[in-house]
Amino acid sequence: MLNPRHYNIEAIFEEREASRFDLHGRYLNEQMVRVLRTIGYDVGFRRGTGQYLYDRTGARYLDLLSGFGVFAVGRNHPALRVALESVLDAELPNLVQMDVPALAGVLAERLLAKAPYFDKVFFANSGTETVEAAIKFARAATKRSKIVSCEHAFHGLTFGALSLNGDQIFKKGFEPLLGDCAAIPFNDLTALETALKRRDVAAFIVEPIQGKGVHIPAPDYLKSAAELCRRHGTLFIADEIQCGLGRTGRFFAVEHFDVQPDMILLAKALSGGHVPVGALLTRKDIFDKLFNRMDRAVVHGSTFAKNDLAMAAGIATLSVLDSEKLIENAARTGERLLSSLRAMTERHEMLKEVRGLGLMIGVEFGAPSSLKLRASWSMIEAANKGLFCQLITIPLFKDYKILTQVAGHGSHTIKLLPPYVITGDDCAWIETAFDKVIADSHRVPGAIWSLGKTLIENAMAAKRAQ
Repeated sequence: MLNPRHYNIEAIFEEREASRFDLHGRYLNEQMVRVLRTIGYDVGFRRGTGQYLYDRTGARYLDLLSGFGVFAVGRNHPALRVALESVLDAELPNLVQMDVPALAGVLAERLLAKAPYFDKVFFANSGTETVEAAIKFARAATKRSKIVSCEHAFHGLTFGALSLNGDQIFKKGFEPLLGDCAAIPFNDLTALETALKRRDVAAFIVEPIQGKGVHIPAPDYLKSAAELCRRHGTLFIADEIQCGLGRTGRFFAVEHFDVQPDMILLAKALSGGHVPVGALLTRKDIFDKLFNRMDRAVVHGSTFAKNDLAMAAGIATLSVLDSEKLIENAARTGERLLSSLRAMTERHEMLKEVRGLGLMIGVEFGAPSSLKLRASWSMIEAANKGLFCQLITIPLFKDYKILTQVAGHGSHTIKLLPPYVITGDDCAWIETAFDKVIADSHRVPGAIWSLGKTLIENAMAAKRAQ
């Protein structure tokens, strides 16, 4: 007989939430717990709705990370709840091995309606799985093995995707990685042409906007890169796992650059934040090179990829994006934030550049010219490259209840990935907080630089304790 107490997840959460750090330190990633305690991110979030998080005291935070970008439509959107509950209530015949699921067909149909130049969809469990699939599709379709990616790229952490990453911190200790992979500078057509001229490259995979640092290509780069790929028999793959599905103010980021890839990879936002799902969109002539005979119908797949909950989450997410005009809101609010933050570069010398499209924004800092500030900057940088950005993100979090993150290891850029549901009042909250925190960072001595010394001392103490 079922005991309701054993399945009351809300009650379990309430009972054990306060011990989450102890649980993770003992059974999961202890180092992550140490990081959060060191920088003071141990408030204990209890609830999330829309663009907001609420801690144990009921204080409201504005989430500018949207859970790695998955909560594009906001946290716990009621439409997602209805869709997922309806799947469970219907007792659907989920994951029947000798069948094909109806909901997967519906989601594929709706995705392809957004990209009429594609014919087929392959579903996976995550973004990194779509990259793995893309590697296999490219090699099968071209009969070549080499994959070219860009420096500073991020494509995932499973083995094939990891081999295409540009940041060595993720690769170190896991070598040797997948063979026949090469990296070239981002936004460099000459380097791409050199890599392709031997005509042995199966695919060039690129993020239309690089997530690590929010780097945007020159206006003609992607279109010219696609033309070079076609000329040399190489497939052009757009990794839109983070920048797709409306993040940039268009459904696909490549729409800003007038280019049609051979494959587009999607994930993150497609899940609605609830059930992981990834999608590879491509043409039939490419798809059929992998699934080319009946005995190869199962040559590639993933057990849970087309499960009904994931498909329902994707269907509901697309409906919400359209019905609530959230992509239009992402374009509108993104333009406002970019304009406001760029204006701050004129009055804050360490704020070097603000770049982005829609609600994918990078705020980059750099060495100051004034002598007093330069000495403090140099001290922080000598201790840990990129540490200065923590002197911005921590007070944003503690003093202004805004959750942000540095854009990558050793980076001087803070990345903003807000949910598309943010309002004008939220934009004002962001603008005021950034202006005040950045202004405070230009006061030496000051509280922010004292925080920097504390972080250095904590980091040194942690090293000694190891």
